[in-house]
Amino acid sequence: MIRQLLVVVLLLSAAMAANATPPLEDYGKLPAISGVRMSPSGESVAFVGTVGEARSVNVVTADAKPLARVAVGSSKVRNIAWAGEDYVLITTTATVKLSVDFTTPTSELATVIVFNIRTGKDFQVFGRQHESVSNAVFGEFGTAQIDGRWYGWFGGVTYAKGRDGTWMNHVFPDLYRVDLETGDISIAARGEPTISGWMVDPRGQVLARSFYMRKSGDWSIMSGPSGGRALASGHSDFGGAGVMRLGRSADSMLVDLPTGKSGDERDGYEFREIPLAGAAVTPAPDVASMESALFDPLSKLWIGERLRNDERETILFSPTLDARWRAARKAFPDTTPHLASWSADLNRMVVLTEGGDDSGSYWLVDLAKHSAKPLGWVYPSVKPDDVGPVSMVDWRAADGLPLQGVLTLPPGRPAKSLPLVVLPHGGPESRDYPGFDWWAQAFASRGYAVFQPNFRGSSGYGVAFRNAGFGQWGRKMQTDISDGVAELARRGIVDPKRACIVGGSYGGYAALAGVTLQHGLYRCAVSVAGVADLAAMLDHDIIKAGTVNATMRYWKEFMGLSSTWTESDLDPISPARLADRADAPILLIHGKDDTVVPIDQSQTMERALRRAGKPVEFVVMENEDHWLTREETRIEMLKAAVSFVEKYNPPNNQARY
Repeated sequence: MIRQLLVVVLLLSAAMAANATPPLEDYGKLPAISGVRMSPSGESVAFVGTVGEARSVNVVTADAKPLARVAVGSSKVRNIAWAGEDYVLITTTATVKLSVDFTTPTSELATVIVFNIRTGKDFQVFGRQHESVSNAVFGEFGTAQIDGRWYGWFGGVTYAKGRDGTWMNHVFPDLYRVDLETGDISIAARGEPTISGWMVDPRGQVLARSFYMRKSGDWSIMSGPSGGRALASGHSDFGGAGVMRLGRSADSMLVDLPTGKSGDERDGYEFREIPLAGAAVTPAPDVASMESALFDPLSKLWIGERLRNDERETILFSPTLDARWRAARKAFPDTTPHLASWSADLNRMVVLTEGGDDSGSYWLVDLAKHSAKPLGWVYPSVKPDDVGPVSMVDWRAADGLPLQGVLTLPPGRPAKSLPLVVLPHGGPESRDYPGFDWWAQAFASRGYAVFQPNFRGSSGYGVAFRNAGFGQWGRKMQTDISDGVAELARRGIVDPKRACIVGGSYGGYAALAGVTLQHGLYRCAVSVAGVADLAAMLDHDIIKAGTVNATMRYWKEFMGLSSTWTESDLDPISPARLADRADAPILLIHGKDDTVVPIDQSQTMERALRRAGKPVEFVVMENEDHWLTREETRIEMLKAAVSFVEKYNPPNNQARY
């Protein structure tokens, strides 16, 4: 069986060979295929197909034959899920100009479209026919079949008619049951200001709800839709319980819980399995290295996990299921395969491959038929010869802390004295993995080595490593990056005099800090939706939250602020306050619809640089959010960033100042 699968995969991979270097548009395009999900039986597969700004959700058979299609236009599709074999739930978001609670001028709100592949009809959850509920979804809490009908559970903000005849809302959501055939709704559980989520089982029973007190930091999980007993509780400055799902049996739940026991502790999160009968909370298997959990599409039980290692390895608890996955993996020997979706018996699965010379490929694997068929390529015009080699790099910070990063090399060039683009990730509590990164590969295709450092404060390396970043914005988190550059130079891979730094969100901050807080390191900096004025950013988040909350406490910890902080405490690490010290040209790129880092962060930086007489360019992206969701503006960003780097740090070493 494995030999037959391998032959198919190798032949199809060879057919992707290419000649000319792709244009930048081919890297900046939205993925041609994404969000691939297999139905519980494995008979059907749904996915998002994208051509330009037009998206559609397509449903095909396990043999890749078309079944159904619904156009979703330019909607930002965030997730696809199945309810049984007939219903596809499509989660989208949109930037709206006024938030539900009127505290911020813009918000990113979610909606869910229910697509019935049997009838070809679709409707929006809490659509216009329900005037008593806000036209947005605040959380999805599962689906279940009851007496032959399928239902979904969603958070919805309820409106009530006041004495003066106007409609008012109580801001926090209630839990609604929605008939997936008709769209009819009914209350399943009443909400409260401190409820952060519910857990619904495959029978449609509300088993638990979670609470978080924003001011005090106390959290708890209570049984049932109301009242009930405490299943777990504690304190965390940074947030309450994560999403609650069934555990390995129907009488337990799996939840990502804070580990701290007092407000003075720096809380991490670990998965815990909680008996619903109220017995002791126990750690989940492989809790220290577990990144995410896998669930059975029918029983909804916890059946496996994805680890935090570089390969994001998948482990299934059942020896039978694990053997099926490992058999499928052997068909993809020269890439890194990921289990993207699966049938309940795991005889059929969707495998995503990347790494090596693969720019991202989805495969439909059928073990019974000994077949692996291509479903689609994520970046179909980026061929194997165009993919730069990717590897992990180890180094130590100046204080001895072990660090890792991802290095992408230009295809077909020796790894010697290369010009460099440093590409720190956002978050900052995030991390980069080896694999195909469209942004890194675009720069590599132009002749640059691309370095993506996982500096202290990054996720994926444990709570202690994350906590090592607290108080280190613009300090050791910044020097970790330059220490990595020095290591690449020591190995002779890059020329340290030919480096630029580019990043988005926190990575944009790191780019600005690299040429204001630090000096003599980079020829240029590109900040995409980056934070420039930390005090103004905190003020924005305070206004957005309306009160002290977990997010504010989290940022203050990362920025190293005391309880009596003032704006001047942030001046030494705010690039906008240090614009007169900028020692390299800066490009600012920002979306007008950014609800995470407001565009006034880049506007403030631009004004400060111009007052200081420093070279700066500013690209404003119309109708773009924080996540570069639109293809047109994503390509606009990539072209502007690459052109700027080529101008000040060209691969041929002929800089044009």
